[in-house]
Amino acid sequence: QVQLVESGGGLVQAGGSLRLSCAASGRTFRSLSMGWFRQAPGKEREVVAVISGGGTMTRYGEFVKGRYTISRDAAKNTVYLQMNDLKPEDTAVYYCAADESPGSGLRIGMQYYTSWGQGTQVTVST
Repeated sequence: QVQLVESGGGLVQAGGSLRLSCAASGRTFRSLSMGWFRQAPGKEREVVAVISGGGTMTRYGEFVKGRYTISRDAAKNTVYLQMNDLKPEDTAVYYCAADESPGSGLRIGMQYYTSWGQGTQVTVST
């Protein structure tokens, strides 16, 4: 099973930017699709973005609207989420997760992501 550790969350003003990082270890990182998900207080967890093992394919949640970019660095075993033009409604705990079924293609459904990090808090103030 892959181990995941997120970092980079914090407090930012509306309109600002943050870059989240997710360091992976324990399995062949390059073969796994990776994703970012978030959960706001009182709301269900939702998909933010997912990226294929090779990094050539990405998909985003509908709310992103071009504000976020997911990427990965195979040499560093790390996945990133660049978030721009942040809004107060982006306040949530952001989780990194791995789809541990290589060869299944890029899947966006949360149920396919079986290893999860502990999450990192992002708070956007007005």
